[in-house]
Amino acid sequence: MPTPSLAALPIRRLTLRDLTACADLSEDRGWPREEHKWGFLLTAGKGFGIDDPQGGLVAACVVTEYGAWGQPDLGAIGMVLVAERHARQGVGRRLMRHVVSTMGTTPLTLHATPHGRPLYEELGFKVTGRAEMLRGRFVPAGPEPGVSTRAATAEDLPRILRLDEEVFGADRTPLITRLPAFADQLRVAEENGQIIGYTAAWPNMDTHVVGPLIARDSETAKALIASLAAHTDRPLRTDIDVRHEELLAWAKAQGLASVAFNAVMTYGITDLPGDWSRRFAPLTVAAG
Repeated sequence: MPTPSLAALPIRRLTLRDLTACADLSEDRGWPREEHKWGFLLTAGKGFGIDDPQGGLVAACVVTEYGAWGQPDLGAIGMVLVAERHARQGVGRRLMRHVVSTMGTTPLTLHATPHGRPLYEELGFKVTGRAEMLRGRFVPAGPEPGVSTRAATAEDLPRILRLDEEVFGADRTPLITRLPAFADQLRVAEENGQIIGYTAAWPNMDTHVVGPLIARDSETAKALIASLAAHTDRPLRTDIDVRHEELLAWAKAQGLASVAFNAVMTYGITDLPGDWSRRFAPLTVAAG
């Protein structure tokens, strides 16, 4: 029986049952398997994929929606992967066109590598910002940030959600309420009984990823990162908006090194909603 052409293979929704296939696809492209992250995204977002008749997945991606149920204000696209044996045959373009069409008039955002950026530009995405990926072992240097931080409690969650929506510009309740189970640490910065920032550290292979990172100012962001570093023996990794030059310089002075730059791109809007001055790093670049 002849093998169907790639263009004839249907695109379907992915579920947690596809977790291993998604991790296999990551590994096929030379990425870490990232099963913990895949599981989180497939639960909190919508996965799309194309099955390979010979087994596994031809391609996959995840869309995380923010805002009212059924009427999202923003959709974040991530984990766009095509199996090496099917690369450069238009599969990624077809999958992305399907996702954009499925999302209708919902504004979209994504973080693009230099390799992926031309495809997204072809589809109508525009570069609206840039993020710098840092990685390394945190070694405290210089004066300690003078902001009080502590581990978050269940009672903090409503205040964290309010702050997050105010800064992010859309309701992320389904994502943020999963943080206590997903992350190894969830911490808040506090002043006069008010939460002025929060962050999490979640495990990804041999690192702890710092994100989301929302803070009143750079000093608060520094204190939150330092507090996470004090409670882990793993290297840290994070993706910081390049406009936060002070935080980037400080993080590099503490031992984190620049690894890569990604373009922040949008579709249907000229800029991301919310307050960028208090939005320092995403939960993950795959979910905005």
